[in-house]
Amino acid sequence: MPRSNFQELLDAGVHFGHLARKWNPKMAPYIFDQQKGIHIIDLHKSIVKIDEAADVLKQLARSGRKVLFVATKKQAKDIVSEKAAAVNMPYVTERWAGGMLTNFPTIRKAVKKMNTIDKMIEDGTFDTLAKRERLQVTRQRAKLEKNLGSIKDLSRLPSALFVVDVQKEMNAVKEANRLNIPVIAMVDTCCDPTPIDYVIPANDDAAKSIAYIMDVMCAAINEGLSERKLEKEKEAETAEEKPVAGKKLRARKGAKAEEPAAEAPAEE
Repeated sequence: MPRSNFQELLDAGVHFGHLARKWNPKMAPYIFDQQKGIHIIDLHKSIVKIDEAADVLKQLARSGRKVLFVATKKQAKDIVSEKAAAVNMPYVTERWAGGMLTNFPTIRKAVKKMNTIDKMIEDGTFDTLAKRERLQVTRQRAKLEKNLGSIKDLSRLPSALFVVDVQKEMNAVKEANRLNIPVIAMVDTCCDPTPIDYVIPANDDAAKSIAYIMDVMCAAINEGLSERKLEKEKEAETAEEKPVAGKKLRARKGAKAEEPAAEAPAEE
C-alpha cells in the first residue's frame, strides 16, 4: 500500500523544482516539465522513491538501528528537530561539525564532557567552583548542548543519514559516503543525485514539502518501532512459557518414576 498519494504531494508543493537555468542535468530523469522558468518534478516517480525510502527506514527502526537526520537550513531545522525527536532519532539542525562521522570517537568525547558537567551539577561539585570557573563551564555546556545535544544518545555510528538539501549538507554526505553509510535525501532539481543512495525527488525549500516528507518517513519509523516492540513482547512470552513447559515435563517424569513396579507372578 502506497505511503503517499499524488494529490497530497501536489498540495504540499513537492512538485516545484528549482529555476530551470540552475538545474543539474543528472536530475533529468525526475523532471516532468518546465513552467515559467521553473522545473516541475514528476510526482509519480517521487511517490515510488518516497515509498522505497520509507521501507528502508522502517526496516532500520525495526532492527533497532538509528537514523541521523541532518537539516541546517532555516525552513527545515525546526520541522526536522521536532519530528525526529518524536520518534527518538538523533538529528543535527544547528551546524555540521567536521568529522562528526569520520572522527566519531572525538565527538563522543565531547558528548561525555557534556555528561560530566551534568553530573557535576547534580552532585553539587559545580557549586564548589569559583564564580569565574562556573561561568566558563556554563558557557561550555551551552555550546556543547547547541551543537551536540541532539546526538548525545548516539553511542555508535548511525546506520543511515536522512538529509534535507544535499548541496547545503554536502560535508555530511561526503563523510557518510566515505564510511559507506547509506544516505536518504530530498533532492531538488539543482542538486547532484549521484552520491545519494535513496533519492527522493522533491522541493527541499518549502516548509510544507519538507514537513510532508518528514511525516511519511517518521510514520514509517514508528511502524518499525511498533513491530520491534511486538516482537520483543512475543519473545518475552515465549521465554516465560518454556520454563513452565520444562517443569511440567519434569513433573511427569517424576510421577512415572514413583509408580510402583508391577508384581511378578507367583511361582507354582
